[in-house]
Amino acid sequence: MRNLTFRGAIITGEGNGKRYLSLPWVWQQIEEKLGFTPYAGTLNLRLTAEGVKRRALLLKAETKAVYPAEGYCVGALFAASVEGLECGVVIPEVATYPKDLLEIIAPVNLREQLRIEDGDRVKLVVYF
Repeated sequence: MRNLTFRGAIITGEGNGKRYLSLPWVWQQIEEKLGFTPYAGTLNLRLTAEGVKRRALLLKAETKAVYPAEGYCVGALFAASVEGLECGVVIPEVATYPKDLLEIIAPVNLREQLRIEDGDRVKLVVYF
């Protein structure tokens, strides 16, 4: 299995990840494909310039996906670890989605578990 390492700063999102992860068809697919029930919220990672380049490489890799119900987009899905904790990454397939952002999902509230807040920098390893 290959991996890519990302470093970036934690930022507050718009709350879309929480709404998305509360949908039964989303968390069921994540359970099936990553093996955990996601906490209802994402950790948003603002990437460095180098991270943006790596994200583009990641999107060219073979991936799992969250297939949508009507009115939603497909999300590329990857297994990952952040600061050594099991997690995943969902990248919405939306043309206007920021290229310098990754949405991290996990079975726990990562802000609480890692004791991090906006502006803190973390290391994320994504497996593909």
